Amino acid sequence: MRIVSWNINSVRLRENLVLKLMKELDPDIICLQETKCPNDQFPEKAFAKAGFSHIAKNGIKGYHGVATLSKHAIIDSDIVDYCGKGDGRHIAVTVKSGKTAKLVTVHNFYVPAGGDEPDPDINEKFAHKLAFLGEMQNRFKKLKKQGKAAGQVLLGDLNIAPGEHDVWSSKQLKNVVSHTAVEIAELAKVQAAAQWDDVARRFVPPEEKLYSWWSYRARDWAASDRGRRLDHIWVTPDLSPAVSDYGVLRAARGWERPSDHAPLWIDLKT
Repeated sequence: MRIVSWNINSVRLRENLVLKLMKELDPDIICLQETKCPNDQFPEKAFAKAGFSHIAKNGIKGYHGVATLSKHAIIDSDIVDYCGKGDGRHIAVTVKSGKTAKLVTVHNFYVPAGGDEPDPDINEKFAHKLAFLGEMQNRFKKLKKQGKAAGQVLLGDLNIAPGEHDVWSSKQLKNVVSHTAVEIAELAKVQAAAQWDDVARRFVPPEEKLYSWWSYRARDWAASDRGRRLDHIWVTPDLSPAVSDYGVLRAARGWERPSDHAPLWIDLKT
């Protein structure tokens, strides 16, 4: 089972890029973030025609929004309204890739970016981000305590680049939202809550640069290469041995009218 995560930055504007991705990577599941699309305006027909007839959406008008597309039947879906804002930042689906395959639950997240000032006392957006991460921690601790934290995948735009080599310059970005110490610590707590495995760093050593986002502000994003690893795919420990590959489709950042994020993916032996 190949699972892809991609902050598409408007699914209606980049519908053709999603279709291109389908041909490029031949995934089983595609999790999109920042769809910026109400559920009733989501371009389902084109995706169904391409083989993704099972779709779960949590969209709102103009902002945020997540959606999960699957070639396999979605057995169950669930939305958690973190922080009670109704802002379309989570959807989970449970799928089964074959008659003998195990059930896999995929949590698709779009964590708040957090604004510009890394101080929750003066920046409501940053306070929201920290509260969101706190609720993620509590929820997955609870699932683990209930014995339900197995067969789980957590992915999406988490808007935090935790490692030194997940950013182009850790020294210059240490006080920039997405790489501050407080955010990194909170993300580590989310990871510990269900003992999530950050599979990326198994395939790409921690001492190597790894990015999934490059700003639109750069005239030549590839040449400057000032990226950040804001997008992640984690799995629960029981699924770790089943992850056979990982990658970031960097080339997609250079497609016509691209998202500022590149897709990332894992192969999961189910």
